Amino acid sequence: MSKPTPLSGFPEWTTSQRMIEQFVLDRIRQTFELYGFAPLETRSVEPLDQLLRKGETSKEVYLLRRLQADADGPAGDDALGLHFDLTVPFARYVLENAGKLQFPFRRYQIQKVWRGERPQEGRYREFLQADIDIVDRDSLPAHYEAEMPLVIGDALRALPIPPVLIQVNNRKICEGFYRGVGLTDPEAALRAVDKLDKIGPAKVTELLAETAGASEAQARACLALAGISAPDASFADAVRALGVTDPLLDEGIAELVAVVETAAAHAPGLCVADLRIARGLDYYTGTVYETQLRGYERFGSICSGGRYDNLASAGAVSYPGVGISIGVTRLLGLLFGAGALSISRSVPTCVLVAVGAEEERAGSNAVAEALRSRGIPTEVSPNAAKFGKQIRYAERRGIPYVWFRGAEGDQVKDIRSGEQVNAVPGEWTPAREDLKPLVG
Repeated sequence: MSKPTPLSGFPEWTTSQRMIEQFVLDRIRQTFELYGFAPLETRSVEPLDQLLRKGETSKEVYLLRRLQADADGPAGDDALGLHFDLTVPFARYVLENAGKLQFPFRRYQIQKVWRGERPQEGRYREFLQADIDIVDRDSLPAHYEAEMPLVIGDALRALPIPPVLIQVNNRKICEGFYRGVGLTDPEAALRAVDKLDKIGPAKVTELLAETAGASEAQARACLALAGISAPDASFADAVRALGVTDPLLDEGIAELVAVVETAAAHAPGLCVADLRIARGLDYYTGTVYETQLRGYERFGSICSGGRYDNLASAGAVSYPGVGISIGVTRLLGLLFGAGALSISRSVPTCVLVAVGAEEERAGSNAVAEALRSRGIPTEVSPNAAKFGKQIRYAERRGIPYVWFRGAEGDQVKDIRSGEQVNAVPGEWTPAREDLKPLVG
């Protein structure tokens, strides 16, 4: 078999990187549960009509087909696609299980998603997301929108990564402002402004004219709104100074003030009101979030989300929600690429039990079992080579301790310091920092 060609956009971490990823996931999961979110996992595929009904995603969805599918046959299983985020399948899950759920329903979901976009640093075709959402029946209090940044701030602060800045806006501010200046297609204006960082103000002005019918004065007003940013509620005065009025605009300002002030009370400097943040997906209706990793801003957001009111509904009953998602693979890919994350050893093993001779392996196995029963990760040497070679084997793998059995009692050696002490499998305990690999 010839050497396989790497497949771009589908990352495969090394074992050390995978251990770092698991460490990160554990910390994120712990924080989510501290805030009362319960775990959920949904299927990986959804009907295409569900995947394509919201947002500009049609070019990114991976179709799911059987190898021998009849292209001219009935849709059936051939009308399926891999989910591109976790919000759309979650909304479907809520609709299907509404009678069994207690509202407001708080869930977290850590799963892979798939998007057929061009792979580049920090962007993948297959990647892991960690989502939280709160959904209620008929109405969802705005205070939940203020809670989202607190959870994410705590989750990311628990990781050995650079600090983050959560940029927040409210779609009601944008939509109300656009209506106030006379634009009749606020969604087109939102999509244009969302491209501001990518194409710049001149191109956005052209796009506003082409897609939203904006005059030069209207485009200038939209860009003036997008230029407002403040770490506190003073953004509200800057918006009002533009002289535009609309009831929806006032509602959005009040909601965003609550988000910014709640975040400032919890963690000063965590959030900033940034009115150029729009989020491209059409289903957002209120507060929206994007998160910058300090020092990696050029790669864009590593955590985003927002409020949605119309994504899930059944007849006259609606299920509004708010959610936010950490792009775990994106975050780790950037940090791995910069060499900014490391782990103290490449294997979980804390102790290697040496084997003096193959006929003594059963005794070494018994020691390993005793240590494992006490939660100490242990493996037995693969062969009965000279002890020096067994120690070098442990060194190459980063295992800190080697256990030697002896007729007059066992001994364990810290191969980093050379210290060797008498030990009993049912009593000896390694240094706390050695029990598991340390991420830093």
